Amino acid sequence: MTTTGRNDRREIFGWMMYDWANSAFFTTVVTVLAGPFITSLAQADVGRGGTVIDLGPFGSITSDNLFTSTLGASIFIQIFLLPVLGSIADFTSLKKRLMAIFCYLGAIAGSLLFFITGKAYLAGCGLLFVSNICFAATNVFYNSFLIDITTEDRRDSVSSYGYALGYVGGLIMLFGNLALINYHDAVGIDKELAVRISMLAASVWWGVFAVVTFALIKTRPPERAVATRKLVTTGFVELWRTLRELAELRYTLLFLVGYLLYNDGIQTVILNSSVFLSQELFISKGVESDPMFLLGIFIVAQFAALVGALIFERISRVLGSKWTIVVCLGIWSGIVIFAYGFLESKLQAWIMSVFIGLVLGSTQALSRSLFSQMIPRSRESSFFGLYEISEKGTSWIGNAVFAIVVGSTGSYRNAILALIVFFVGGMLILIFTNTTAAIHAAGNLTPEESGSN
Repeated sequence: MTTTGRNDRREIFGWMMYDWANSAFFTTVVTVLAGPFITSLAQADVGRGGTVIDLGPFGSITSDNLFTSTLGASIFIQIFLLPVLGSIADFTSLKKRLMAIFCYLGAIAGSLLFFITGKAYLAGCGLLFVSNICFAATNVFYNSFLIDITTEDRRDSVSSYGYALGYVGGLIMLFGNLALINYHDAVGIDKELAVRISMLAASVWWGVFAVVTFALIKTRPPERAVATRKLVTTGFVELWRTLRELAELRYTLLFLVGYLLYNDGIQTVILNSSVFLSQELFISKGVESDPMFLLGIFIVAQFAALVGALIFERISRVLGSKWTIVVCLGIWSGIVIFAYGFLESKLQAWIMSVFIGLVLGSTQALSRSLFSQMIPRSRESSFFGLYEISEKGTSWIGNAVFAIVVGSTGSYRNAILALIVFFVGGMLILIFTNTTAAIHAAGNLTPEESGSN
């Protein structure tokens, strides 16, 4: 396999800058502020647990699970959309262009959340729906560029440092948001306006810094172009081909199933953590939720994630990516048990956020790198389209389970404990996955083999 045009430091920097750009949006808007913001607007309108949309025999969407249901709906669309987009990118020269289109559609939708107030929370759900789909779509192309720009022996480090740079960008944005929300009186605005400005700033950050990425990464011609079919037809035909290929790559398929489980657990924890903490530490005790505390929690988690991504990348050099991920999943299982049975104070929440951060970026960075080695050449975007279904912002099974448990029991603690099934199940599948065989079956070299050549 040729390495021409790979490991270029300038292009690698441009690729990593996209993590810097979009992580600030994901952390501030999707993870921290949008959930409590939309939930509070809905609860102010219909009350806690009040019906927002009556689904007849299928139950109802309430003010408590409106945010989770919105994410779940966007994820359902992604299940069908993302693999098709990936297949189109593999057989055209549109990968970079499609990434840019979805990036700026998402950034614009996120920016428009600034105008959501009062009873317009359903419009806010619509904007969140669009921005989350676009966020996930860009990651299909972004992740597949990792294979274009690096050789196998560089993947773990580049993937991990990309996540680390993203956490730095997220930290900077969170510090700015924390200052604005904390001192909103000093600048003459109320807390709600400060939250809306923070979501606007994070969305603009995403779009502005993505310019660096699109200026530095290169457009590469597809190895096998399909010029005689229409784009949509190409996408569906190649998606079917990708699924058949995946079925033949037994261990790659097994890894993807395991990743689907444990990353669904991770993303459900992250996406719902602000709502969980808001409800369990404040609302359930008759106290108004504190956005500043929630932002502070995520600042600590982001900093710990930065450190964890670098530490566990070093550990993976000794244990290997697979067993390092297994260790991280054991820690994740301990986190949800603690959240269910022991979390009672802000101090405990601070401590828990440190452990979440330490294993957050490391699990995702090493999983991305490991999966990239199991993909047949020229099929990167197609396979990452399937991968992205369970990548950040696209946890559909976990989100559904969380919403159902909250809706049926009224307990966020029961919902968080239910997620342990995803961590334990994914960990067991990963243990029984022969990753070396998966890499060889895809026609690739392991990092050790690539580094020795």
